Amino acid sequence: MYNEEEVLPALVNRLRPVLAGLGVPYEVVAVDDGSTDRTAALLDAFRLGWPELRVIGLRRNSGHQAALTAGLDRAVGAYVVSIDADLQDPPEKIPDMLVLARADHLDIVYGIRADRASDTGFKRWTAGLYYRLVRRLAGPSVPAQAGDFRLLSRAAVDALKALPDQQRVYRLLVPWLGFPSGEVTYERAPRPAGQSKYPLGRMIRLAVDSVTGFSAAPLRIATWLGGVAFLVCLGLMVYTLSAHAFQHTVPGWTSLFIGVLFIGAVQLVCVGLLGEYVGRIYTAVQNRPTYFVGHDTAATSGTATATATTTAGTPGTAAMTADPGGPLPAAAPAGDADSPAPPAQRLGQRS
Repeated sequence: MYNEEEVLPALVNRLRPVLAGLGVPYEVVAVDDGSTDRTAALLDAFRLGWPELRVIGLRRNSGHQAALTAGLDRAVGAYVVSIDADLQDPPEKIPDMLVLARADHLDIVYGIRADRASDTGFKRWTAGLYYRLVRRLAGPSVPAQAGDFRLLSRAAVDALKALPDQQRVYRLLVPWLGFPSGEVTYERAPRPAGQSKYPLGRMIRLAVDSVTGFSAAPLRIATWLGGVAFLVCLGLMVYTLSAHAFQHTVPGWTSLFIGVLFIGAVQLVCVGLLGEYVGRIYTAVQNRPTYFVGHDTAATSGTATATATTTAGTPGTAAMTADPGGPLPAAAPAGDADSPAPPAQRLGQRS
């Protein structure tokens, strides 16, 4: 969650009864992604009457996917449900996800947005374009209209934590695992309070990370653009030679000028695509942590319940429930708030 003080009371009023009605131990892990408003203070106040609420505060705003990673790294439950704090994804669907996962032995249950009438026309159009693009690049295994509202089993969470990716896009990584999955549909609701923390710039960044982080297709596009430019150059060469033979060199200035502009534009596009991939390689070589934890209430309280719920970053919280049919996982040991999760939980995490 990021600057979600206005929606927090409504979130607690809806999420807590849903989880209490499951009849199993649970923990809610709320990741505060460097909020600058009263989000942190409100979370501390809610913890006084809700012992299952665990708060992880990041030192700075790290972004939606990085904050989600922070929650997944520290969650200890047998099942994990990630959900944004804005209540556009209904907490009331969490029991349906858990029942479906247990009944069909599924590792992943996606929340599918069957109706996005609450979104603006521009948001619906850009979202449709995004899902068509990623499904074409990453394959049909990517569910259409599935965001970050999903249930993951412990096996799926551990597999995600073991991946070396730094700039993660879970909408593509989770389907890529190939674990047994199911779907629960719902209607996307408008925000009850507050403003969206996902402007156009962040949506574009998510699309770029999705494409460059999961496919080499843009590099092939650059090759095709280079081939088209070569053919155009051949055509302009023939035209130039013909114009010179008939002494019509002055009229050819327009076509030459257009050709130079076209080739220059293609070159810039190709260089930009190469730069995007080189930048990702540079980031991977640096191997810097994607987030820094400022505090974790599980460490300060000295106790952690056997199950958890994890988070979405900007904005978000998450809920996670234990498996009522089996033994509960061990509680996470307390430790330094700035340190990552214990080695037994990390399984390859980098931060």
